[in-house]
Amino acid sequence: MSDRPARPRQPGAPGRAPSLFVQSLHEVLAPLGRIEARRMFGGHGLYHEGVMLALVLRDTLYLKADAISQAQFDALGLPAFSYQREGRPATLTSFRQAPEAIFDDPEQALHWGRLAYEAALRAHQTKPARARRTVAAPASPPPPRKTRR
Repeated sequence: MSDRPARPRQPGAPGRAPSLFVQSLHEVLAPLGRIEARRMFGGHGLYHEGVMLALVLRDTLYLKADAISQAQFDALGLPAFSYQREGRPATLTSFRQAPEAIFDDPEQALHWGRLAYEAALRAHQTKPARARRTVAAPASPPPPRKTRR
């Protein structure tokens, strides 16, 4: 056992409760149904029925988008998710910032939540199935030898 004091948990450390913003999204997206928040990349992924439909980073909500839903995000001037990768700016166009209206209007939350969920389903359907790793069955023992009597 060490005499050193335990280090305080860092933001994003396992066991740390989600931010109040992430917790509030369960209520905001309640019209869509059950939402599950899972830690990832220093933020959270939001899942509905096992499919990731949103990303939360630094208390900003980004919804899943695709070619079909992109125009609705563009009409409101909602930016794509961007971050720094190896010191350079990078953009992930498959996630767009959520409109402010969803935080005050359950109908808007349902509309945008469905839009994101449908985009996530389409993306999920177009991904090739991952090859499963198979474990080789143990070699069967050799047949017993016949012995003379």
